[in-house]
Amino acid sequence: MRTLLERIDGRGYPAYRDLVGIWQFDSFELIVDHVQGDPFASPSRVRVRVQGALSERDIRCQDGRIAAEDWLLRRFEQALPSGRRGSGRSGQIQCLRPGPEIEERSAIQILSDGTIEARFRVGLPARGRRVLGRAAWDMFDVDARRCAGQLNGTEGLAEHIASVRLQRGLRRALAGAGLVAFVADGSVLPRASGVDQRPMVDAVPFEAPDSLRVSLTVGEDTVSGLGIPEGVTVIVGGGFHGKSTLLMALQRGHLDHIPGDGRERVVAISDAVKVRAEDGRPVSAVGISSFLRDLPGGRSTVSFSTDDASGSTSQAAAIMEAIESGARLLLLDEDTSATNLMVRDERMRALIPREQEPITPFVERVRQMFETSGISTLMVVGGVGDYLAVADTVVGMVEYRPHDMTQTAKVLALTAPNPPDAFRVADDRTIAASSFKPGKISARDERRIRYNDTDIDLVGVEQVLSGDHAWSIGQAIAQMNRIGPEWQSLVDRLDAIDSLIDDGGIDVLSPRSTPVGDLVRPRRHEVAAALNRIRGLRVQVPDKT
Repeated sequence: MRTLLERIDGRGYPAYRDLVGIWQFDSFELIVDHVQGDPFASPSRVRVRVQGALSERDIRCQDGRIAAEDWLLRRFEQALPSGRRGSGRSGQIQCLRPGPEIEERSAIQILSDGTIEARFRVGLPARGRRVLGRAAWDMFDVDARRCAGQLNGTEGLAEHIASVRLQRGLRRALAGAGLVAFVADGSVLPRASGVDQRPMVDAVPFEAPDSLRVSLTVGEDTVSGLGIPEGVTVIVGGGFHGKSTLLMALQRGHLDHIPGDGRERVVAISDAVKVRAEDGRPVSAVGISSFLRDLPGGRSTVSFSTDDASGSTSQAAAIMEAIESGARLLLLDEDTSATNLMVRDERMRALIPREQEPITPFVERVRQMFETSGISTLMVVGGVGDYLAVADTVVGMVEYRPHDMTQTAKVLALTAPNPPDAFRVADDRTIAASSFKPGKISARDERRIRYNDTDIDLVGVEQVLSGDHAWSIGQAIAQMNRIGPEWQSLVDRLDAIDSLIDDGGIDVLSPRSTPVGDLVRPRRHEVAAALNRIRGLRVQVPDKT
């Protein structure tokens, strides 16, 4: 490699293409899969392989392997150099940057023989559009060597793996305890800021009230904390006392967190989905008749479509879409909900009789949803007392400390509202694959996917974590197009993509013939949410006539 780089030094940038292939260094193997065509283009894709020092005990199960890959990625990422060597993106070395969540990613892979493979991107150095061969050699022989060396250590790995196994054990224990979520005593929920996910310094540690404290046992560990039971749970409290902070921790409770994050023992069931109002989003043939009867002008809501949903129709659609994708726990915040969908007080009921109001508010359905369909709800409420009458559990946050206010709330609560009819779960929708053909997919951040010539707006999908996560969701949608027939139910498409990843690993989502390091395994609920926001999605529903 050194001889090659000296030979092409000063030539036109395309000469770098001679690097494609496998190069054997003394302590690692370097594989150049793709060379960028220009110093200003997307960086070249490179891999390094080292013989791992991990024990078979650490990685024999999926929990340990994912934890080890995450730990190795953090070591590798911290060793990356900063700065540039030349023009454009020259000299930059980048890999997927992990947040505090521990996820299944493609950036680090532990192969079947124990070899560790790291995948990253390199901006090959240039002056103008001329090769800087000596600078490129330094990148590989110095920088890549240093990063590869980080893949051999094990100090701190056992703690990382043990933390992940405990979190996953707690999550598995929820169902047997009749819980949908759990917050361990001593957890630190507040973040440093809205853009900084590190724990807040001097934050009040979480401590469950005695009446709501439960203990979960995982192996030899017993962890005590707040257990949130199945059913309807309402979180109340004054402004800035920690209601939304608790909810935000729980909406990431389906994910594991790194030791020291403060939320590493905050868990929720895997099918917990946050829903909210989202003015202006498209809705494609979603059955929202449980919340909105036929609209004025005879417009049916049994299969409702619009290119510009209102607050109430968008949130009704989000609820039904989440149920369709398999949600068992809905998370809501009054601040991001459509008021007219959430509640109608007695005076408005007296002023506008039921027969003139097409909306059946969520407060009239929330208990029905649990009693008939087993769907629990956890909702933050600041100003709507009607939900006290339908809540099984009321948690009051006072200066970031939880209190059991269930009995007090029952004394204050009015009579629970009677729903007008049975709650109807919409029929599975059938989606046309030709309405989301794969093509060029990109995502700058977690708020938007560029899918062919269409922008998929994810601002209202709050459980998407990063641009890499969003891009991976786009790749999952593209694979769903390739593996199914033209018309197939959304549920079957989601099952198929889950099975594909389970059987073939996360690399099956790669848009290239060679591995990429930018994939984050997407959950079926976020894939469904993105697919549902594609404008022009063609949908059919069963004909009941």
